[in-house]
Amino acid sequence: MKEADLYPALKAYLQAQGYEVKAEVGACDLMARRGDEPAVIVEMKLSFSLSLVMQGVARQGVFDHVYLAVPAPKKGWPQRYKDIIALCRRLGLGLLAVTAEQTVEAHLDPAPYTPRRNLAKAGRLLREFDRRVGDPNIGGTTGVQRMTHYRQDALRCAFALREGALKASLVAKAAGVARAAGLMRADHYGWFERVSLGIYTLTPKGLEALFDHAAELHALTHGPKGDADAA
Repeated sequence: MKEADLYPALKAYLQAQGYEVKAEVGACDLMARRGDEPAVIVEMKLSFSLSLVMQGVARQGVFDHVYLAVPAPKKGWPQRYKDIIALCRRLGLGLLAVTAEQTVEAHLDPAPYTPRRNLAKAGRLLREFDRRVGDPNIGGTTGVQRMTHYRQDALRCAFALREGALKASLVAKAAGVARAAGLMRADHYGWFERVSLGIYTLTPKGLEALFDHAAELHALTHGPKGDADAA
């Protein structure tokens, strides 16, 4: 397939809506007009790519109504389809797809985008940033366990139990973790075992965590201790 193979279907699609359509007007792949309405621009590529997005953004410097057009995938849209739609929406670009049967699917119309901030999520991220001790993770890594503030609190509690079982209230005081009782009761990591009401000890997995996170524990137990909401 060539890019030119997309043009007949796109032209017919717009003509059916009353537009006059012309190709290669200046740098525009396709320009359409309907009476005194604003012009519609369509930029074509054989796949959705950064090059196509940049082309569309460049046309937005001249016209408001800009579409990107690609062939419709034969085996369905890729898993990142939602991301593609979200990107186009955020940039104010429309998205059209030309099928093998030479029909056009309109996936998104161009429109101004005003993002709605997720204030709750932003608050959680800011609290995590403020309460996490140091910078224990390496940016850009994948498939590795993340050190969160919640995990740091769990390590503090495990360290307080290193010599044997204790009441949750004593763990909270020794570790400087006010939520120690709830954290050990939830036992997300399999580190804690309740031996009787309100009294906890470490599991073999918890003892292993003390060894695995020895360097992190040194930073935690010799640095500031914090208190936090449940993870």
